[in-house]
Amino acid sequence: MKKAVFLDRDGVLSKTQIKNGKSFAVKNLKDFKLFCHSRESVKKLKLAGFMVIVVTNQPDVGKKIISKIVLNKMHKKLKNKTNVDAIYTCTHTQNNNCYCRKPKPGMILNAAKKFNIDLKKSFMVGDRFSDIIAGQKAKCRSIFLDKKYFEKKPKSQEATFSNLKQATNYILKQEKL
Repeated sequence: MKKAVFLDRDGVLSKTQIKNGKSFAVKNLKDFKLFCHSRESVKKLKLAGFMVIVVTNQPDVGKKIISKIVLNKMHKKLKNKTNVDAIYTCTHTQNNNCYCRKPKPGMILNAAKKFNIDLKKSFMVGDRFSDIIAGQKAKCRSIFLDKKYFEKKPKSQEATFSNLKQATNYILKQEKL
């Protein structure tokens, strides 16, 4: 079985727009920018034998704020720049109560089934409470990236850092233990 690092997209790999202390996904391709350490972090994780899989809620598609075409262009750019193995996206809104939208673990479980991933040897890295809960429901080890948003913060994660570079270094140290 394989091991994986599941990454949220916005606030983890890509920059978000912050309004009144809250994080929002960007709405167009020109504003879709990756953090400077995203590519290197993914590369290090893959060299250490992890699959790297993005699991992202994108309710703006369901709300018709952005099109699937724009979303697909963003994900093509993300894949080309970072070489992640796969991108799983939930475009449902909270009201849809679907199986895939985090904090439910559907995207993680679907990827684990498709790629034969051992979730107990895998990590979920996210910047929101819902990311951490989804990882825990899937039985992954979870790492919270605290971006200082004005919202509920998780308390049950294994570790907390401010960016993906720090989280990657932690994961790689854990592998050596």
